[in-house]
Amino acid sequence: MELTPEFAAALVMGLSAIGAGYGIGVSGSAAVGATAEKPETFGKVMIFVALAEAVAIYGLVVALMIILRIGVPVE
Repeated sequence: MELTPEFAAALVMGLSAIGAGYGIGVSGSAAVGATAEKPETFGKVMIFVALAEAVAIYGLVVALMIILRIGVPVE
């Protein structure tokens, strides 16, 4: 089986979305618990949720780079 750019991009996007979803679930539930105990921590704990969301965005960027062949030398 040959690894085509389309399959590689789909794999990158899928795995990054799964990882981001897991990270958002774990950090989001912890953020809700921390905010319930101390409401003034809301801004600080949302940073961790945003970092988990960034994983999916990075996966999308890499998938687009693969599909558009950015960084591949022209032969």
